[in-house]
Amino acid sequence: MTRSHHRPARPPRLVGVLGGMGPAATADFYGKLVEETPAHGDQSHVPVVIWGDPRVPDRSLSLLGLGEDPTPQLRQGIQALSRAGCEVLAVPCNTAHAFVPRLADEAGLELVSIVEVTADALAADGVTAAGLLATSGTLHSGLYAHALRGRGVAPLEPSGDEQERVSAAIAAVKAGAVTPAHRHALAEVARALADRGAERVVAACTEIVLALDSRRVPVPVLDPARLLARRVAAVSLGLPDRFPQRA
Repeated sequence: MTRSHHRPARPPRLVGVLGGMGPAATADFYGKLVEETPAHGDQSHVPVVIWGDPRVPDRSLSLLGLGEDPTPQLRQGIQALSRAGCEVLAVPCNTAHAFVPRLADEAGLELVSIVEVTADALAADGVTAAGLLATSGTLHSGLYAHALRGRGVAPLEPSGDEQERVSAAIAAVKAGAVTPAHRHALAEVARALADRGAERVVAACTEIVLALDSRRVPVPVLDPARLLARRVAAVSLGLPDRFPQRA
């Protein structure tokens, strides 16, 4: 982003990052938060507490009815962030957003939704159709489909076979075992979504951007983690946001 040295009108709000889902995506998000903050030195960056617990049960499997409910562990992390004095909550895991809004309300934290900020950005750009690269649980939950349709954006999802390739690539990132074959598969699925009419491809799992080469996709690839970082910085520092939330 273009850095301008606006002084916040009030002290920055402490941001809690509910991370560990997975660890690489959490580290990637924090780097993007630093990059997206219009700071002129250490002291003007966003104050952050990161709860990085990778032991949270698989969110996607839970949504598909195949795994343990992650709610207790997610609640534990959110409550710990609240006790640490956090006011704003960021969760760099798309699938977890099927669980965390209610938990954030319980803890009295303002959740900056990765789903909503991405849908806002697509609508602001006048996009009418967007392809989704996400976990099977995220697609099954309808998180993005609902948010996009509410803004007049048609969601396009991979076919069954294509989704298997996406899931394999996500798992490889989490395992630290991404191969050229995984990168090739993600690019192929993204191109297929563009061929079906997607004007943007949304990397709607925070692991996707760690394996997808956007240069091999014929339409722009949207990175929800970067959009989340941009809005979190604005909310914490009390600055205008490029993609304001809809009323």
